[in-house]
Amino acid sequence: MLMTFILTALLMLFLVGAMAIGVIMGRKPISGSCGGLGSKAGCPCGRKPGDPCSKS
Repeated sequence: MLMTFILTALLMLFLVGAMAIGVIMGRKPISGSCGGLGSKAGCPCGRKPGDPCSKS
């Protein structure tokens, strides 16, 4: 029982450490196909992120 607790705690510490390294390295946040949630053009157009959609 104690061994399971120790292994679980070590795994959680490893995962938190890996996420912290990702934040420290400054990775770009995940974005959607049309520039993410902050994009003004809410389009499902399949173009490159940041490209404006044609309004037809």
